Amino acid sequence: MEKTFAIIKPDAVERNLIGKILERIEGNGFRIVAMKRVLLTLPVAQGFYHVHKERPFFKDLTEYMCTGPVVLLVFEKEGAIKAWRELMGATNPADADAGTIRKDFAIDLEKNSVHGSDARDTAAFEISYFFSQTEILS
Repeated sequence: MEKTFAIIKPDAVERNLIGKILERIEGNGFRIVAMKRVLLTLPVAQGFYHVHKERPFFKDLTEYMCTGPVVLLVFEKEGAIKAWRELMGATNPADADAGTIRKDFAIDLEKNSVHGSDARDTAAFEISYFFSQTEILS
């Protein structure tokens, strides 16, 4: 069973989309094994997105992620990383396929409602960044 990490971003939390997004996750065969709602600080957001620190969008992204609460999730299923990436849709909602979370809920490229790990090593880092092993209940 593969685990992956996701964030329901501030724009989706503010618009009360948590339940709709969780319904999509569970409806697509994922099993949620950890979840919490937090308000990120700027240093925490910068540490999480450190791989993008040289990119021009880093400052705006990290500041945006601190504008309101987020929901952090770990879920599992066979092929979870690939399946979650497909369910999320393209990063830019204008390019996302119909029926994906970003196509249906995102506002724009920055406020694209959800984040997801893109590889096993990324998922391992992201899960451990926010969750201890005792918080993950497989």
